[in-house]
Amino acid sequence: MHPLTSRRDFLIKTGVSAAAANFLYSLPSLGWAASSGTPKKKRMVFLFSPNGVIPQHFWPDQLGKEFELKRILQPLADYKDRMLTLHGVCNRIKGDGDGHMRGIGCLLTGIELFPGDVQGGSDTPAGWSMGISIDQHIKNNLQSNPETQTRFGSLEFGVMVPDRADTWTRMSYAGPNQPIAPIDNPYQMFDKLYGQSKNRELLASVLDDLTADFKKIEPLISAEDRRMLDDHVQMVRELEKELQTELVQQNKQKDVGHAVPALAANVNEENNNIPQISKMQIDLLVSSFAADFARVATFQITNSVGQPKMRWLDIDEGHHELSHEPDTNEAAYEKLIKINTWYCEQVAYLAKRLAETPEPDGQGSLLDNTTVVWTNELGKGNSHTRDNIPFVLVGGGCGFEMGRAMDFKGVPHNRLLMSFSESMGIPVKSFGNPNYCEAGPLGGLTA
Repeated sequence: MHPLTSRRDFLIKTGVSAAAANFLYSLPSLGWAASSGTPKKKRMVFLFSPNGVIPQHFWPDQLGKEFELKRILQPLADYKDRMLTLHGVCNRIKGDGDGHMRGIGCLLTGIELFPGDVQGGSDTPAGWSMGISIDQHIKNNLQSNPETQTRFGSLEFGVMVPDRADTWTRMSYAGPNQPIAPIDNPYQMFDKLYGQSKNRELLASVLDDLTADFKKIEPLISAEDRRMLDDHVQMVRELEKELQTELVQQNKQKDVGHAVPALAANVNEENNNIPQISKMQIDLLVSSFAADFARVATFQITNSVGQPKMRWLDIDEGHHELSHEPDTNEAAYEKLIKINTWYCEQVAYLAKRLAETPEPDGQGSLLDNTTVVWTNELGKGNSHTRDNIPFVLVGGGCGFEMGRAMDFKGVPHNRLLMSFSESMGIPVKSFGNPNYCEAGPLGGLTA
C-alpha cells in the first residue's frame, strides 16, 4: 500500500472524518506534510472585476522582461517579477446574449450560452452557460484524488454581488445550466469556514454534562436499562472522540500561525463599505488556503454591468455608466483609470497577504504556490469588445515563467483555460467549445 494512503487510512480508522483526515494530513506537526512523496500544493484564484479597462493605461508598451507598469497596474509594482500580463487573449464565443452576458458567462467556461429569456441590451436574450467553468473543472479533478482533496474543494467569494440570479451575475458553473452563486457576505463565509468549529465546542461541553448525568442515574435503574444506557454512553463517547479530534485540528491550525481570522463587527453590505468587505473577504480567502480548506477560489467584485459608486475615490457615478462614456470625455476617462487602479489594489492586497503567509510546511509562502488570475468580461467598456480580455497573473502556483509582458495576438481564450488546467496537472484535449482549442494550450508560458 502506498505510504500516503496508509497514513490517511490510519487517521480515518481513529475516528476522524475523511475531511478532517485530509486536513490533519497536511499539518507539518504530524511529520507527514514534508514527506518526499507529498505532491507540491498548487492553488488558483480567479479574481473578476467588471466593465473592461482603459487599454492605454493598462497594457505595457514593451514585451518581455523589460516591461514597465502603466498607471492601472502600478499597485502591483512590488510583484512585477512574479506577474505576467497576457495581451491578445480574446473571447471568441458567439451566440445568444449581449456582450456583457457572453463576457462573464463564457469567461471561465469557454462555451456558448443557452437560449433563454434574459434580455440584454439590443442583442438576443440568453440563459446560463452550456458548460462547466475552469475553476470547477480543476476543483473536481483535485477532489477526485485522495492526495489533493480538501474540505471544500473550492470557495466562491463575492463583493456586493446583486441578489438577483441572472447571466450577468454568475461566472462560476458546476456544469451546463448550473451557475454557482458566490457568497458575498463575509460573516456568512466565516460561518461556512469556521462556524461548525464553534458549534462543536459548545456541543462538546454539553456532552460532558450529559455523561455526568448518566453516571448519576446508573444506580437507580435496572440491569436491562443499564445496558441500554451503556449503549448511549458509548455513542456519546464516540461523538466526543470525534469532536476532540476536530478541535485538535483547529488548535493545530493556530499552532502553525493560521488562527481563525477576526472580522470587524456590523459591516453592512452596502456600497460605501465595499473596500472593507473586499478586505474581509480577502483575509478569509487567505486563511482558507492556509488551512487547506480549498485550493481553488473565485473572487467576484460586483458583477458584469456592475454599478458600484466609488465614493471613497470621490466618484459619484456608477461604474457601468462611466464605462460607456466616449474616450473624448476626459473627466470620465480619468475616473475609469482610478476605478481600475482600485481593482488592481485589491489584487495587490491579495498578493501581499499570500506572500506574507508562510506555507504550513515552512517551504516558502502561499504566493509561491498560488496563481491569482485577474480578469474581466470585456477588453474595453465603451466598445463592448471581448478582444484583448484582461488577463494578469500573479504568483507561482501554475509554474509559468513570471516577470514578463506577453502578446498572443488574438488567440481564443479557450487555449489559456487549457493551459490553466494543464498547469494544475490536468491535461485536456479541449476546454469549452472545441472549435477554439485545435491549436492546444498556449505555448511560451513556461520556461
